[in-house]
Amino acid sequence: MKTLKNTCTKQQNLIVAFLFLSIAAFSQTQISDSTKVNTLSEVMVSAIRSTVKTPMSYSNIVKSDFTPRNLGQDIPILLNFMPSVVTTSDAGNGVGYTGIRVRGSDATRVNVTINGIPYNDSESHGTFWVNMPDFGSSVESVQLQRGVGTSTNGAGAFGASLNLVTDNFSKESTGEISNSYGSFNTHKHTIKFSTGLLNNNFEMAGRVSSINSQGYIDRAASDLKSYFIQSTYIGKTTLIKGLIFGGKEKTYQSWYGLDAQTLANDRTFNYAGFYTDELGNTQFYDNQTDNYQQHHFQLHWNEKIDANWSSNLALHYTKGSGYYEEYVEDQSFFDYNLTAPQESAVTDLVRQQWLDNDFFGTTFSLAYKKNKTEILLGGSWNKYFGDHFGQVIWTKIPTPSELRNKYYENAATKTDGTVFLKVNYQLHQKWNLFADLQYRSVNYIADGVQSNLVDDVFAFLNPKAGVTFTLNKPNSFYFSYAKANREPNRTDYENGTPNSESLDDYELGWRHEKQKIKWNANIYFMNYKNQLVLTGELDDVGNPIRANASKSYRLGCEMELGIQITKMLSYQGNATLSKNAIAGESGTGDFQIAFSPAVISSNRLRFQPTKRIAVSWLQKYVGEQYLNNAESADAKLGSYATHDLNVSVELVPKRFFKSILFSGLVNNIFDKEYVSNGADYGGGAVYYYPQAGINFLTGITLVF
Repeated sequence: MKTLKNTCTKQQNLIVAFLFLSIAAFSQTQISDSTKVNTLSEVMVSAIRSTVKTPMSYSNIVKSDFTPRNLGQDIPILLNFMPSVVTTSDAGNGVGYTGIRVRGSDATRVNVTINGIPYNDSESHGTFWVNMPDFGSSVESVQLQRGVGTSTNGAGAFGASLNLVTDNFSKESTGEISNSYGSFNTHKHTIKFSTGLLNNNFEMAGRVSSINSQGYIDRAASDLKSYFIQSTYIGKTTLIKGLIFGGKEKTYQSWYGLDAQTLANDRTFNYAGFYTDELGNTQFYDNQTDNYQQHHFQLHWNEKIDANWSSNLALHYTKGSGYYEEYVEDQSFFDYNLTAPQESAVTDLVRQQWLDNDFFGTTFSLAYKKNKTEILLGGSWNKYFGDHFGQVIWTKIPTPSELRNKYYENAATKTDGTVFLKVNYQLHQKWNLFADLQYRSVNYIADGVQSNLVDDVFAFLNPKAGVTFTLNKPNSFYFSYAKANREPNRTDYENGTPNSESLDDYELGWRHEKQKIKWNANIYFMNYKNQLVLTGELDDVGNPIRANASKSYRLGCEMELGIQITKMLSYQGNATLSKNAIAGESGTGDFQIAFSPAVISSNRLRFQPTKRIAVSWLQKYVGEQYLNNAESADAKLGSYATHDLNVSVELVPKRFFKSILFSGLVNNIFDKEYVSNGADYGGGAVYYYPQAGINFLTGITLVF
């Protein structure tokens, strides 16, 4: 551990020096006109974001939308009220390990980028927000593209693309202290600062955060630390950003779930760490934990070349390292390469399963915009190295072998290259054409997967096209077709389903926008070939296991509505009605895909009597969903509806502080007992993940 920490520190110091030297070098450039080019920040996201000209389904939220609720809960929970979204929390209260599904697709199929840099883990395809606690405090805006979406960097989107953009620069110097406290001894402490623009060219900003929670589930405690540092240089035609951010987490495992009987009798029980001592008493290992740290480094250079041309070039590096520690009973010495003492061949032991990985690469885009034509050429090249190994750190029965030797060691390498071309052409005053072609190449090499060497190469060609018809100023209609292909993840190889998948996505929508009313209605048909669907089963570290469905589809209708009812009262809502099915063979009929509710809806009623006081009533409904793909009645989650109350009051004192914001959030105000997730291991072994009843969070933010 000491050697590993020293190595990480050296790497971090080198990259920190590189980022600041790069920015310092550019700051020596003579700029005749120091006027800030605010549109340069748009260059960074133009390669990954949809606009009104894009014939696809998407939703945007900005910082002000979730700031009153940003009191310690994770990114998926902050996005819970977006269309077609279902979220869950292992600890039951939104802190620690959380998950998100969009249109029934789990997080491994949601392509996540941060400033255009891929965030999904290269091997598992998962997104582990617990590694970046309180990241919402450093996010400027979020766009959720549902379906395949437009071409972007990283793995192909099979449910959605989630694009996050971090904080913009601040013209004025600011400081901010936020503290919140709530149920289950949850507390968050955040400090932010910005120097403002120095000499009209340079800004440095940062954040440090600490979040702790005992969790709703027994022992589901989280100890989370994070940081965010950003340096920005702005010239007449240049925007350069250097970012360093990351986090460290220690979370007691709570991904085991509960069987039906235990759920009925003790909703907060946690099997993790369970063992029996010599006297037959039930005990729980006190360090049955997940321990991981991750550090991200990004350097972005945006250039406005002339009135028509602009470019973006980014370099990135991510260092991750950590382990699961767990107590396991009756293990064979032989399985861990340990010498067995004469008196026994098995023992209880404590093991650690490690992952030490590096991810680095570059992304780029070149944009042209003139009159009726917009062209964007973009792409990326990324490399991943992953080292998987296990160690035994204690045995109940002593062994002559030396502990902490690696009882398994597997290495993996993944190279991912992408290039795409997007074109928007205004054919007529009412007609806009869109075309998008992506080529992606993947090479995955891994040893020790089912005792075999994996060396697979994938080449995917993903075309997209569509048209937008503007009937009049308030109304526009769009239609698009998009194709996506994906490679299998590591768990698929380990479980014998290493096939690639393909998806044809058809979207038909109507956007309406007036001063007091807005809506978007979208019909989608997602037709899959060889889709890897969730079986409901999890492996020994909580990864979902998938099986091949040769033919399957998702057909649905999404509706969003926003109404300014009065000057003080507004309403926002969305609903998704869908059918998600695996096509049956030999006339057996269709089967509903697991974890795919047919109905999802959200509603928000907001009362704002003054500019600085707001009260919001938030409601979420999720229909019933099966935990397997056979529609088993005994493996089904019931529908549930939750209601939250969010209050924010801002004071503007004349002295000391620019602003004082008081926020309060009451979750599940009607104390609904509900289950948001589950697992089905077959043979009636069904497990459930209960969520907290009524609970609260309250906070204060001081801005100076």
